[in-house]
Amino acid sequence: MKSLRVAAVGAGYFSQFQYLGWKNIENAACVALANRDLRKGRETAQRFGVPQVYARLEPMLDEVRPDLLDIITPPKTHRVFVAAAIERRIPVICQKPFGENYADALAIIELAERANVPLVIHENFRWAPWYREAKRLIEAGQPGTLHSVAFRLRPGDGQGPRAYLDRQPYFQGMPRFLVMETAIHWIDTYRFLMGELVAVSAWLRKINPVIAGEDAGYIVFEFDGGATGLFDGNRLNDHVAKNPRRTMGEAWIEGSSGVLRLDGDARLWWKPHQGAEGEHRYDAGPEDTFGGGACEWLQRHVVRHFIEGSALENTARAYLRNLRIQEAVYASSAEGRRIVIDEFRPASAA
Repeated sequence: MKSLRVAAVGAGYFSQFQYLGWKNIENAACVALANRDLRKGRETAQRFGVPQVYARLEPMLDEVRPDLLDIITPPKTHRVFVAAAIERRIPVICQKPFGENYADALAIIELAERANVPLVIHENFRWAPWYREAKRLIEAGQPGTLHSVAFRLRPGDGQGPRAYLDRQPYFQGMPRFLVMETAIHWIDTYRFLMGELVAVSAWLRKINPVIAGEDAGYIVFEFDGGATGLFDGNRLNDHVAKNPRRTMGEAWIEGSSGVLRLDGDARLWWKPHQGAEGEHRYDAGPEDTFGGGACEWLQRHVVRHFIEGSALENTARAYLRNLRIQEAVYASSAEGRRIVIDEFRPASAA
């Protein structure tokens, strides 16, 4: 296989970044998309040069026979859409939040595994250029022995009665919001940077009364190597940045040799122990798309797998650990206790 023919389903707000990614990848092409709102589907197709548009997924799969299906739709559609692809032996990338709950996600994974059809989760934050560079520096030993990681989430998009309505209005009605929609990104990214998570303690709350779910909280993580992590999340306030949604906040990675800091403009700063802080120059990617091109980098990774046979990072089975940790976070906050991940059984898996 020299190039990949991709079909996609969904044309909501976030899909633009994924269609842009497919458009930019030289050895892949999005050849068709399906969307129940045909007008919106046609607008998206015209914008990104997708030649065929369908109102329903199944006829598209039967007529186009793509090499890969990209599912860019809400969790309640995932099981049906993945099943349709698996029935036709078509590999899948599926958007997060993945599945309606832990049990639903597990059932979808087992469906794909029984059929031996690849299933990848579109978890793109670890592909942001600043986190890939941080990982490179960690692997090179620059921070030394890792002590802690912290992220302060402040996108500033969650205040008032119109919170989220202009971009992703379904956010207002999500019964579980901050962790399931947002903090899950840092659960995955922390595991990518720091190693396996072994325990969590969480305190979650709702500040904006117009939304259904939680929109603020603190989560303390414990890592296998003895390091700790903090996620300090608040979607109402913003932070110092030209575009508060570029990084969505600020991060610190601390080790025995110094501190690596990410600011709101995607600049990395290195402070050696007892030394002066200076900017660490690297390619932070384009400013006019999401996450410095994180979606495209994930898509390129998947294309390389199918064309060159390279290993996949975000397989659905590997991603299931993130969802177990997510459930442990909710349980920790509800029960007011520290939870060891390997001793925890998600309630929705019972």
